[in-house]
Amino acid sequence: MNGAESLVRTLIASGIDTCFANPGTSEMHFVAALDRVPGMRCVLGLFEGVVSGAADGYARMADKPAATLLHLGPGLGNALANLHNARKANTPIVNIVGDHATHHSLYDAPLTSDVEGVARPMSDWVRTSKDARAVARDGAEAVAAALSGAGRVATLILPADTAWNDADGPAPRLAPPARPKVSDEALREAAAALRSGEPTLLLVGGRALRARPLELASRIAQTHGVRLMAPTSNARIARGAGRVVLERVFYPVTDALAQLGELRRVVLIGAQEPVAFFAYPGKPSLVLPPDCTVHCLAAPEDDLDDALERLAELIGAGAPPVLQALARPGLPSGALTAEAAAAVVGALLPEDAILVDESINAAGFCYRHTAGAPAHDWLQLTGGSIGIGLPLATGAAVACPERRTVALQADGSGMYTLQALWTQARENLNVTTIIFANRAYQSLETELFNVGALNPGRTALDMLDLRRPDLDWVKLAGGMGVEGARADSVERLIELVRTSFGRPGPFLIEVPC
Repeated sequence: MNGAESLVRTLIASGIDTCFANPGTSEMHFVAALDRVPGMRCVLGLFEGVVSGAADGYARMADKPAATLLHLGPGLGNALANLHNARKANTPIVNIVGDHATHHSLYDAPLTSDVEGVARPMSDWVRTSKDARAVARDGAEAVAAALSGAGRVATLILPADTAWNDADGPAPRLAPPARPKVSDEALREAAAALRSGEPTLLLVGGRALRARPLELASRIAQTHGVRLMAPTSNARIARGAGRVVLERVFYPVTDALAQLGELRRVVLIGAQEPVAFFAYPGKPSLVLPPDCTVHCLAAPEDDLDDALERLAELIGAGAPPVLQALARPGLPSGALTAEAAAAVVGALLPEDAILVDESINAAGFCYRHTAGAPAHDWLQLTGGSIGIGLPLATGAAVACPERRTVALQADGSGMYTLQALWTQARENLNVTTIIFANRAYQSLETELFNVGALNPGRTALDMLDLRRPDLDWVKLAGGMGVEGARADSVERLIELVRTSFGRPGPFLIEVPC
């Protein structure tokens, strides 16, 4: 058994059975091992940013990591933007990155690079295997590292000779450390804040946004009349009919300041103190009032379920949770706008769908109009690095093939990783992609003025314009093997959404709006 096979067997024994890959020469022994070892599903991505984004979406829905297979420093570099998003989502991922054979790295071949240096900014754990007999142990430790805390990005670098030389065999699975439990003192402090009678917010994030912990959080909030909210950007929220009504912190800093302006206390459970996405002239970075006291009950890596259960018991949370009624919007008529498109999704969304939101300017409409749709999971862009929507939907659909995944996708950010459509076609994934085609980086048009860059001229505005020529998403989808159509009216959009939701496989709908 060579090092590559020992690693594949170790990954499978450690619970990793899916690998999103874009391999090169240095990874060929790992690729060959996949033929010899049953149990690992390999999904090819045509760009490394698709590979890392799909691994993120997979783990968010499967609640376990996938592996990625990447080619040396440049391949890993191409994956970094979506690994940044994964880190912000606390997503567990195990990256396997090939490198030159140890004896060859001395000669500065064209692909020689500092792979560890490339890996560190977007990884929580990095190691280069020293020899073939260490590979299996290193792989087991990489999986344990990925599963530690709230979920981490682990990167294992595999020089080619450590893959092809003889190894001792697979390593046993390593148990990750248990999640820390919050202290009794922190619980008493949080309970006192909730009982204070002052305007108080319970801000929950991470795994506390799943259905059961959210119900506990709602009971706690209702018992003492405090507000319950989620951060602006979240890895996964359980929402829809029968689930907790949940407000999020607004993205625009002026709106967030007004939304939170009356607060005097905030209790954090799996969330960080809210901050503005960017700095703006004359506006604060922190959006809570200066005299607001922040009580951190539980960090994202803590045992959030246990913290909520103990807090509910301590305060005697007997109030029922506030649950969302089934309340679909009516099917719209008239002009085809972004809001109308969001209403169509909310009106027709099937039970237990997965909604992936990278709609950017349309996000507010999409969140509001799907609030009362049947129960579903909502996945967001977490790190602000655009180009995750299509890969995230791809990975989610691999993890949950029986569910309908709906990608709400802005056209500009979709162009970063449109190769994900090819993977959807190849794997015949149940993904409906709705492209909000405003032919611009429209959010940046707004930001141009928000940061005080007044009186922009033609050169500046051209940097935000996606016309001349217009993108044709139907042709782009067809070139990737995905059937697509353009909705030129609300009625046509309703017809296309119904058709896509009613049949298997991927489908793309372009909505000019």
